[in-house]
Amino acid sequence: MSTENKWFGNREFYRSVLMIAVPIMIQSGITTFVNMLDNIMVGQVGTLPMSGVSITNQLIMIFNLAVFGSFNAAGIFGAQFCGKQDDKGVRDCFHFKLYVVLLLSVAGLGILGLCGRQLIGLYLDPAVNSPADILETMQYARRYMLIMMIGLPVFTLSQAFSTSIRETGETIIPMRASICAVTVNFIGNYTLIFGHFGMPRLGITGAAVATVISRFVELSIILTGAIRHRERFAFMHDPLKDLRVPAPLVKAIILKGAPLVFNEVLWSTAIAMIAQCYSTRGLNAVAAININQTIQNVFTITNSAMGNSISIMVGQRLGANEIEEAVDTDRKLIVFSFCLASVMGCLLFTLAPLFPGLYNTSAEVQTLAGRLLRVTAFSIPLGALYFGSYFTLRSGGKTVITFLFDSVYSCLVNYPIAFGLSRFTDLPVLYIFIAVVCADIPKAALGLFLVHKRVWVQNLVGADN
Repeated sequence: MSTENKWFGNREFYRSVLMIAVPIMIQSGITTFVNMLDNIMVGQVGTLPMSGVSITNQLIMIFNLAVFGSFNAAGIFGAQFCGKQDDKGVRDCFHFKLYVVLLLSVAGLGILGLCGRQLIGLYLDPAVNSPADILETMQYARRYMLIMMIGLPVFTLSQAFSTSIRETGETIIPMRASICAVTVNFIGNYTLIFGHFGMPRLGITGAAVATVISRFVELSIILTGAIRHRERFAFMHDPLKDLRVPAPLVKAIILKGAPLVFNEVLWSTAIAMIAQCYSTRGLNAVAAININQTIQNVFTITNSAMGNSISIMVGQRLGANEIEEAVDTDRKLIVFSFCLASVMGCLLFTLAPLFPGLYNTSAEVQTLAGRLLRVTAFSIPLGALYFGSYFTLRSGGKTVITFLFDSVYSCLVNYPIAFGLSRFTDLPVLYIFIAVVCADIPKAALGLFLVHKRVWVQNLVGADN
């Protein structure tokens, strides 16, 4: 096999990749771009409101990733059942997700409702922030959180349908729903934050209201699309007729999925704790990190889209027992992802100084954010290798390995670095950030090694299942 054939696909291969990846990129791109504009609009209100929203979003991220982890656990089997053309298996995986919707919604609302104030307080260090700033930021964060909680169950249900649709290889319906939702969110933010078109000027309260409305819009469009094209989706054939999920499948999903769920929750918790370490350098650091994270999300859409493409394409080939085709497809997808990420990294490095100027914040925050973005630009290709390895391992059900190599690594390596440097040195937040980013280099190398050793090659839904 030539080097070209081994590492790069033909035109037909990339056409099939882009048929899946491009709608996901468009969906993610529009979502993250509009989120960036929303973040900029919130930033126009001031540094303290922006910091309050940022803190709340760090906490809500833990809930969101718990949702993704739970659904992806069932999705490992869903994608392979699709490849096997087992309609009942697909439907059972969807029913499993409906139970997860109920469980996570109750748990998320309970934790944020009872402990929200205490969790927000972890990011407000009295040693570096004035009592007045702490009180004002707490009020902004709590007000924003209480409204955002309304949308959590709606978001969870829409993800149950959206992920099940994607597992069939259909990405257009979720893309359309997301585009409509972010459009509503953007218009709502513009209208309600600043009080345009005769509406009241609500500030960050308006941002939260607009987001919740957009969640309902997204769910309604996904449901409409799923019902209208129900003949294409096995899980929509009498979806509520029999909600019982076979015990062996529940056991299999839990055994394979529990590490994945724990991974997402633990990883997001580690990221939130690392952000808390950055916050010890003051609310200016919180604001700069928020700007960096928002812009970073825009430039890493190729990583997440290619990761989802790996899950779908490789998972379906494994389910069809096309083992060598799965290995070949995976290798070419990782190379393609790295090339795309390198282009995005170069683009971000060039444009980094321009983005912070869009925010109504101090020159100190803008300068720091620009420097953080240039560090982030170097990390994007590294992230492509890591994402590709992670989704490859997950497609074969190696969730314990992904748990150890992802979240456990973040807790035992990245977080201690951030904690130690923030508590026991006087290093500026920029250098702490660089150290945390560099700690991901061994993780990416380990991921590629595991992919190369083919530890992930496994058909979970073979003919005997």
